[in-house]
Amino acid sequence: MKIQLIRNAALWLQYGGLTFLIDPMLSEKEANPPIINTANERRNPLVPLPAPAEQWLNPDVVLVTHLHQDHWDAAAVSLLAPDLPVLCQEGNQEKISGQGFVKVTAVPDTEPLAFQGVTLTRVGGQHGTGEIGELMGKVSGFVFQAEDEPVLYLAGDTIWCAEVKEALDKYHPKVVVVNAGGARFVTGGPITMDEQDVVDVCRYAPDAAVIAVHMEAINHCLVTREMLKARLTIEGLLERVSIPSDGEYCQPLI
Repeated sequence: MKIQLIRNAALWLQYGGLTFLIDPMLSEKEANPPIINTANERRNPLVPLPAPAEQWLNPDVVLVTHLHQDHWDAAAVSLLAPDLPVLCQEGNQEKISGQGFVKVTAVPDTEPLAFQGVTLTRVGGQHGTGEIGELMGKVSGFVFQAEDEPVLYLAGDTIWCAEVKEALDKYHPKVVVVNAGGARFVTGGPITMDEQDVVDVCRYAPDAAVIAVHMEAINHCLVTREMLKARLTIEGLLERVSIPSDGEYCQPLI
């Protein structure tokens, strides 16, 4: 297994003999308006891609956790070949197919999907709490399993919640990828993991290596890498968590 953070939640994953492009947001810097009702009006993405997008356009398969613009944007739709296999959560396949992709498969809510030697299992999450969480809609995490590979849990856009605990309890992943930017609006709590949530994941799954991504690229993600490092240092957990820069390959300690 090798994991490269591209930017935000976009990952290049080599796993089970396949290359996965996960949650591609391929827009140029500041191509999109800010997320509304947030603490600033900076245009998105806040930072450029770390290399030309062409570097990531030929995966074996694309995985889209959900359809928010910072996970599946117009640039990705236009740049990726329409005959690439695309995996998604149930309920998103019609829209992706309507965008011209001809090999779209939804990972069932109720059973794993076997894809060319890799087993993918969809797990739930909470993209915030209360009314905001309801408005954010359905989101998914995915558990990866393959022969001679560690179990990998991609938590997706979620806070620390019962669904995350259940995934950790059931699958005992060796590696957990968390979206740790503490995204939020001017009212309500975070809609992705903040520093405390990452601490909670580490404490709950002490044998798992954690990779923290989804930071410093979207205007409502307010937790920076330095903020997370500072908190993890205080908690004595920094050695457990990889916090990659854009373009960096992660080498989790497993």
